[in-house]
Amino acid sequence: MLDVSLPLPARPLQQSDEYRQALSMTEAQTKTLADGTLVLRRTIAGVPLAMLPRATVEKETLAGLVREAGLRRDVLVINPDHPAPWLGDLGAVPVMTPTQVAELDLTGDLRGQMHQKWRNRLVFAEGQGLRLTRQNLPYKPDNWILQQDAQQQATRGYATWSEALTLAYSKANRGSAKLFMAFDGKEPVAAMLFLRHGDSATYHISHTTEAGRAASAHNLLLWEGMSWLASKGVTTLELGQVDTEKAAGLARFKLGTGATLRPLGGSWIWWPPLGKLLSPLKYLDRALMAAR
Repeated sequence: MLDVSLPLPARPLQQSDEYRQALSMTEAQTKTLADGTLVLRRTIAGVPLAMLPRATVEKETLAGLVREAGLRRDVLVINPDHPAPWLGDLGAVPVMTPTQVAELDLTGDLRGQMHQKWRNRLVFAEGQGLRLTRQNLPYKPDNWILQQDAQQQATRGYATWSEALTLAYSKANRGSAKLFMAFDGKEPVAAMLFLRHGDSATYHISHTTEAGRAASAHNLLLWEGMSWLASKGVTTLELGQVDTEKAAGLARFKLGTGATLRPLGGSWIWWPPLGKLLSPLKYLDRALMAAR
């Protein structure tokens, strides 16, 4: 009898081996649960924290895995990769409602699955005479995309990955941090950085100038990126979180590619020594922490 095994679901970037390799080049403290889940550890004001980013957690096994890993005294910050309202049954407290991510299937007709308006913008961009380049992210902090991203984060008051971690990812995973850029003559007008992990990839950071925006350069760069990734055997491209209310324009850009939405599990805080003492709080936010 043939032993046919179904492929395991792709792990998100934050649980990939490539991410582990990048973290190993930084001062980050990590631990791995028996099922392979990556845990980030740090201490704040003397309180030990164990963070499970985009983790695939299961009701039947989570408590045992935490205990076996010696994390039962840590305050756990859990960000499930899927809706997990049952965490309230363990005594975990919800602190952030679930968001959604846009995922793009790269195995089909990439151009055919686009929305018509998105495809029209791509055709327009293709006629603007932009010069495109593709390269591994240079391992130096003064490259254009990182400088522009740092300035953008400071201006808009948000923070994602540190520059050091992005560079570490590039250095630890040769060829897996791929930078696409668009130039008008010699002037850079847009850039996109994709991170490959296994047979998946993640749209990591991007930037465009006014000239790039006018030329729809991001449509062209995303098209070039998804086409190249597909040619290399990547089957899924995650385009990041989508907020159709506060960032409707960005949501339309991502979903216009033909991407579909998938709910995550929000954020939870759980301190195992309290047991189920706080479990009644789950009823206050049960609807919000479930899949929408």
